[in-house]
Amino acid sequence: MTVSPHVVVIGAGTLGVCTALNLVEQGARVTVLEAQSIASGSSGRSVGVVGSQLTDPFEIMLRVHSLRRFRQWEGEGLRFNHIGYLRLARTKAQMALFARSVEIQAEAGLRSRLVGANELRDLVPHINPDGLEGGLFGPDNGFLDPHEMCNFLAGIVRAKGGEIRQYRKLLGVERRPGGYRLETSHGPIDCDVVVNAGGAWAPQVAALFGQRLHIWPERHEAVVIHLDEPLGYPMPMVMDLVNGEGSGLNFRHEKPGELIAEIHKVNSIAPEDPDNYNDQCEEQSKVDLAELLLERVPDLPGARLGRGWAGLYPVTADHRPFVGPIDPSEPTLITAAGAGGYGIQLAPVIGQIAADWVLHGAPVSVAGSQSLAPSAERNIPGH
Repeated sequence: MTVSPHVVVIGAGTLGVCTALNLVEQGARVTVLEAQSIASGSSGRSVGVVGSQLTDPFEIMLRVHSLRRFRQWEGEGLRFNHIGYLRLARTKAQMALFARSVEIQAEAGLRSRLVGANELRDLVPHINPDGLEGGLFGPDNGFLDPHEMCNFLAGIVRAKGGEIRQYRKLLGVERRPGGYRLETSHGPIDCDVVVNAGGAWAPQVAALFGQRLHIWPERHEAVVIHLDEPLGYPMPMVMDLVNGEGSGLNFRHEKPGELIAEIHKVNSIAPEDPDNYNDQCEEQSKVDLAELLLERVPDLPGARLGRGWAGLYPVTADHRPFVGPIDPSEPTLITAAGAGGYGIQLAPVIGQIAADWVLHGAPVSVAGSQSLAPSAERNIPGH
């Protein structure tokens, strides 16, 4: 590899721009190719939540790396709404997991605390605590605008000498000595290394290189909730899902008179075609969402459903992202995709790990992240 490799990153969503930023910061020459516009795929349809209220130590550790970067970018001008994140528990066993999470987060320097069922209304006055044991609350978590995030980071990439070429679709690939020739809709580009950060399109990109990437684009829907009166308090992100258990309902403050809600579970197992899927919220989904909201926050002032939309979660079989080479014998072709519904909050650390693979041949800066490489049996259906 050359001293300063030319790296082409496919995709200008959060994973792509974060990878590009980590690379240019370390002296690589970077070109980002985006078939449409910045954040035009799943990133731009996200509700933008960033949280660390999980129970798996590795998942928490990944977010520690991400949150460090978010704090840096916030200091440089990225807007981050610190409304907090409340994950609900329905059982004592879940509360025990939450207690351990508080310890793990504290060791990592993150603030979180347990909330009893009788304290939930202190955080969310409109919540109905029936059937709940309590929750796990992180006051520093919150949300951001994913379009703003991608464009903010793209600006830094450009300022540091990187290029972002929008409306440049990858059409074909030719391997050549020491690298690749990429045929695009606006002519060829030669490079030393490629990072596939194509999101829901990542399997299609992999196929152009003769590789198979097992990522399933799952369709998820979100809806705006309009209120007759402003709440008078910023409602934190509220999530009713613990390791797959729960309704999947989540909702959060967007503006004083507006919430955003979605269901973080899907019934369909058929993968969607990212070039041809229904990007609007179906009426039945709105009905289901309304029923769950009536159960959990029954007294919202004049709540009514507004516009809805759908986006795609690029999901792997074990619900962890792919970061690394599919084929260890081809270390110049790196995957950074499959973050599911956590692409926004994991993008900073995924970009960091992908850059490690490009520049060092291994993920040297994040302990244990070798396990995210798709080259293991992880990239086989059923594993």
